[in-house]
Amino acid sequence: MDHVDIIISEWMGYFLLYESMLDTVLFARDKYLVPGGIIFPDKAIMYVCAMEDAQMKNDRIHFWENVYGFDMSPIKEIALSEPIVDVVDCNTIMTNTVPILKLDLLTCTKENAMMFSSDFVLVSNRNDYIHGIVAYFECAFTQVHKPMGWSTSPFSKYTHWKQTIFYLRDTIVICQGEHLAGKITCCPNKKNPRDLDIELQIKFDGTHCKLNCLQNYRLR
Repeated sequence: MDHVDIIISEWMGYFLLYESMLDTVLFARDKYLVPGGIIFPDKAIMYVCAMEDAQMKNDRIHFWENVYGFDMSPIKEIALSEPIVDVVDCNTIMTNTVPILKLDLLTCTKENAMMFSSDFVLVSNRNDYIHGIVAYFECAFTQVHKPMGWSTSPFSKYTHWKQTIFYLRDTIVICQGEHLAGKITCCPNKKNPRDLDIELQIKFDGTHCKLNCLQNYRLR
């Protein structure tokens, strides 16, 4: 095989980048795709928003504080460090959504696709509590006469990618209209590049709550 006109690949993983399959598509693009060639899909965007999820956080995280009478709190820290891939009820989303990563597969490099850092600001649309940050992604086919795409949003139809939840150690009490500032950083794990190391920094100065925290996660 010398060159091809079209590359079709389902490379997307949980949190879009999990399993690090995108670099194989970019390798094929650089080695085999003709100039002006087509990639399906060719665009991807990842978003974050905040959620109220007291019941599920209690079941998944605080459960370890009293396991049938035993204090297993050390496991709670491990549970907090592992993002949850699950279906998120759209009614639990209580902020706007903002993009944290935009990929154009025709031009992006492995380095700026697999390693990124992004600041974001979320605005609460009601008085509520924030228990976690939710990430989801959208993909698009724009190199056709009728562009199309699909979403893994909590507000869209179910997909097997679901959504990715990053539970916060501390609960945030937020009022409608208040702003939560954050920064998310992602890179492949050094020992296993299929895994992702994710750092989440949260800064909040609200009426009833103030928080400045940094949490590390590993998606594996």
